[in-house]
Amino acid sequence: MAANEIHLNDIGTIFELTLMDDTVVVDVSTAITKEIIFEKPDKTTTVQTASFTTDGTDGKIRYVVISGDLDQIGSWRIQGKVTLPTGTWSSDISKFKVYDNL
Repeated sequence: MAANEIHLNDIGTIFELTLMDDTVVVDVSTAITKEIIFEKPDKTTTVQTASFTTDGTDGKIRYVVISGDLDQIGSWRIQGKVTLPTGTWSSDISKFKVYDNL
């Protein structure tokens, strides 16, 4: 997740998630699909194609925000999802807040 305050219409913010099975990192290097699901304050969702942060053996996927992604002020939720040859895995759901600009 991003470490700093996130603002309406920010571009370039990096969201990084780690896929875990209890306390064990899931090796997602063979992922067929990698997605990050964003739930906006109005409860609509968008699904973005994610990439590996490194090579996937560390369980990390990421998405870099583009224009139009962060289009609502308020509390958001985020979850990663990968499809592997052996099944589908989802990350824990995290929350973040998008703040207004001056």
